[in-house]
Amino acid sequence: MPRTRNALLALSLLAALAGPARALPAFEEVKRDFRPSDIQVLDRDGELLQRVRTDARVRRGRWVALAEVSPALRTAMLLSEDKRFYEHSGVDWRAVSAAAWGNLWNTRTRGASTITMQLAGLLDDELRRGSGGRDLAQKLGQTVAAQQLERQWRKDQILEAYLNTVPFRGELVGIDALSRTLFGKAPHGLDAREAAVAAALVRAPNAKPALVAQRACEVMRAMEADTRMDCEALDMFASAALQRRAFEASEGIAPHLARRALREAEASSSARALTPALSRREREQDGDIRTTLRAPLQRFALTTLQRHLKELRGRNVEDGAAVVLDNASGEVLAWIGSSGTLSRAAEVDGVLAQRQPGSTLKPLLYAQAIAERRLTAASLLDDSSAQISTASGLYIPQNYDRQFKGHVSVRTALAASLNVPAVRTLVMVSPEAFARQLRAAGLGLAQNGDYYGYSLALGSAEVSLLGLANAYRTLANGERFGETRILRAPTPSPQPSPASGRGSEARAFDPRASFIVGDILSDANARAPTFGLDSVLGTRFWSAVKTGTSKDMRDNWAVGWSERYTVGVWVGNASGAPMWDVSGTSGAAPVWAELMGFLHRREASRAPAPPTGVVRAYVRFGDDLEAARDEWFIAGTEQARFELPAAAAVAEPAPRITAPTDGTIIALDPDIPPRHQRVRFEAQGSGLAWRIDGKPFARGASAQWLPWPGRHVVELLDARGRVVDQVKLEVRGAGVKSAAAK
Repeated sequence: MPRTRNALLALSLLAALAGPARALPAFEEVKRDFRPSDIQVLDRDGELLQRVRTDARVRRGRWVALAEVSPALRTAMLLSEDKRFYEHSGVDWRAVSAAAWGNLWNTRTRGASTITMQLAGLLDDELRRGSGGRDLAQKLGQTVAAQQLERQWRKDQILEAYLNTVPFRGELVGIDALSRTLFGKAPHGLDAREAAVAAALVRAPNAKPALVAQRACEVMRAMEADTRMDCEALDMFASAALQRRAFEASEGIAPHLARRALREAEASSSARALTPALSRREREQDGDIRTTLRAPLQRFALTTLQRHLKELRGRNVEDGAAVVLDNASGEVLAWIGSSGTLSRAAEVDGVLAQRQPGSTLKPLLYAQAIAERRLTAASLLDDSSAQISTASGLYIPQNYDRQFKGHVSVRTALAASLNVPAVRTLVMVSPEAFARQLRAAGLGLAQNGDYYGYSLALGSAEVSLLGLANAYRTLANGERFGETRILRAPTPSPQPSPASGRGSEARAFDPRASFIVGDILSDANARAPTFGLDSVLGTRFWSAVKTGTSKDMRDNWAVGWSERYTVGVWVGNASGAPMWDVSGTSGAAPVWAELMGFLHRREASRAPAPPTGVVRAYVRFGDDLEAARDEWFIAGTEQARFELPAAAAVAEPAPRITAPTDGTIIALDPDIPPRHQRVRFEAQGSGLAWRIDGKPFARGASAQWLPWPGRHVVELLDARGRVVDQVKLEVRGAGVKSAAAK
């Protein structure tokens, strides 16, 4: 006993000489400063969308309240690390007196180190255990700090902080990360066996599974559990648990949105210390980010897109993207960046990727032409072969089905997505003026309008799905342009109304033209010539929609809006590879229709009210070109009858090649004599001549040609020798010798 009393006296004296007590943080401060290794990205209602790993050095989960830790784990931890935790005041003097002075601070044992002392070492960097253990000064400082903690904190706070900050194995810190990584469950669900393994890892974090199992068995015996069967299987159980990594680095249903939200939150926080886009309550939840998304809608959009792409698997298409916007606020309600596991480029965000939008730019073009009073919805446009001179040569647009419908109204041209009338409209507007209009709608083009030329009417510029959907949202709102938002604000940002007196520089569209274009895009009868009356584009509620397909079927789009929502869908391949036989109604449109149906399953969508300055008038068309109807006009542009131009009424059809079609591939058969494999050329018009690869070939409306392998350009010339049409052919296969002999 004298020796023990001397040891205690010496220890107390050394503790007193260790220096003034350090200022230890309060419990609430430790809890507030705790940072998980990943951030949870939440939807607008707090539902988890995605976890994103932000700290690669350690793995921490959420801060877990002591009440949410299983009783088995609390018991196992106390039995293993500090049996008299609720009896001592920071230092277990009975444990100290039970040990010999020479072994009291042995770095290979923590027999006398209490949970409070361990926590003090975790909270103070100067007391943190190094690779060689703690020196005498650190041990004494740890003793003083533990007693200070006991005076300032409650026991439950000490145990809670310890469980959340203690290292376990490798990168794992805290009970939440350990439970979810090794056992695939939350801490409140740990049973006695799992709790024993967890407690064993504190004592020997890097031990081999057999040693961990042995230590866990001792803990279970101390817990007075039925260990006979459990200890026999504990070795195998510990080995399996230590190899498991159930807690993935990042998981959820919105990976692309989560990364963007994280960047925006960090940028906002850096600029304003604490971003006002997040409420105080949201900021205190472990740094989690609250977004504008709706989790149920996000899940539905993802599963719908994946299911549809599986149905298109045989058509060489594997990627897709979708975005849903709230028309009034600009909040993003769903953001699907890729098809996930179906894609070989799942990291590419299809919502932000720049792609050619095809015919989806046409509504923006017609809105500009109507606003500038160049056209009305009833104006007649010529849908026939056109040869437009450009600096690089003739531009000869074609319709999707390579057929022409003659003179059609603007309503029919836009709803049925006819290409040639759109190009003729761009000739009126000019490419550069249209490019300025697109920029005003938020579509930042990489080049000026003259760079794209007249092909800009057919979507030759590259835009993102998010930008395109937001431009359509601007049409839906009449004229109001606003940026989209993905971070949830305490209250929605107010959006200016058309009558709010905004300057012309901020105005994207004329609200009267926007209304007329929306009415056209909602007209099932007007789109019938191309899509039929039972098209997938038709909905049971009011909606306006436009599809688009880029060159060589590399991109397919469907973008449209209802009274409250704008939905955009893209289908294609991130690699840029063309799809096989995927049209506007078989690619993106079915996904668009399902998303719109989901949004309006319990919510109505009414047609917008006409704005001031729009009138409705009854119109007739000469030569019965289209049925008489009521039509919308900007006030002052209405007229009762639309006739063909005098020249157009008497002129014969424009000369054009009717066969073969552009892009035809001719395969020669080596078993058939070349003279029996002639290709017949057909054209409409008079006074015509043919030219192949720049050399005169024949005259008249028809001709026969003996093909030879290679790629060829066939041109049709009118009576004045002008090129009025051309097609490109490719001949493959045999026939080289015969061609040479010829």
